[in-house]
Amino acid sequence: MAVLDDYQNVALSLMDWSMVDGRATVTVSNDHLADADAVVKRLQPLRERTPMTRAIIELPKLRLIASTATRNASIDLKAAEERGVQVVHTGYTSAPTIELTWALILASAGNLAAENASLCGGGWQQSVGDDVAGRTLGVLGLGNIGGAVAKIGNAFGIKVIAWSQNLTTERAAEVDATLVANDALFQEADVVTIHLVLSGRTRGLVGAAELALMKPTARLINTSRGPIVVEADLIAALKDKTIAGAAIDVFDQEPLPLDHPFRALPNLLATPHIGYVSRGLYARFYQDTVVNICRWLDGQAAARGDTPHQRREK
Repeated sequence: MAVLDDYQNVALSLMDWSMVDGRATVTVSNDHLADADAVVKRLQPLRERTPMTRAIIELPKLRLIASTATRNASIDLKAAEERGVQVVHTGYTSAPTIELTWALILASAGNLAAENASLCGGGWQQSVGDDVAGRTLGVLGLGNIGGAVAKIGNAFGIKVIAWSQNLTTERAAEVDATLVANDALFQEADVVTIHLVLSGRTRGLVGAAELALMKPTARLINTSRGPIVVEADLIAALKDKTIAGAAIDVFDQEPLPLDHPFRALPNLLATPHIGYVSRGLYARFYQDTVVNICRWLDGQAAARGDTPHQRREK
């Protein structure tokens, strides 16, 4: 069993892996490999994150892909089906992403990162933060996450407007939001927050034209997927101060390259894709993963006709 992309080195500590002792050897990788050939080389002895391409799925010994969350667009499901590789998923909760979205909204509005850096460096107040109460929040996508973000906005006394291609007036009303046209959302919102699934029609949805519609005092928040926003256009808008700032948790390339412009923009608050990184969600991921693996191993053993005693000996 190969555990990929365990950046925090927590995979073995958040779950009791003894359930698979004697049945599988577990190896954990704490770095990220984007190149398919490098992934194949690493897996030879034996998700958006490590891409499970056809080249990887065709590894002779690969039989099971245990992916976290309820879906993973980076898995070539057609190739897996053709090769008889089973793909299983885990449970999921959107709570960490919803919470981080509001953390980023409030931190960006209050310039908290800069104020903290000033304080830690021996300084004191450096800026005047923006209010959120009484302002307008524009939500792109009112699904489970966007809807919850909208409800919290109402609690702050914020006017909530929303848009997506299939959004209805009735759905918007369920979360006390007002459906508006796409252009109107960017023109009217003081904060635009993105909660759409990455697809062919949402890739590059927010670019130079949309950013140009925003107020110079407005801010963009993205905890969804990096490619929904055209990176080069956002960088230009922040450098030119077309908008006041942005707070993002997702990027076109992850981990973010060391020399990426996002690392040096003073009006950008960026976090390393931690919208799903919480102790509770990780525990669920790994607990469900171990259960999924044990079920698969039991099924393999049953197919061979092993008795429980024989399975324990193996």
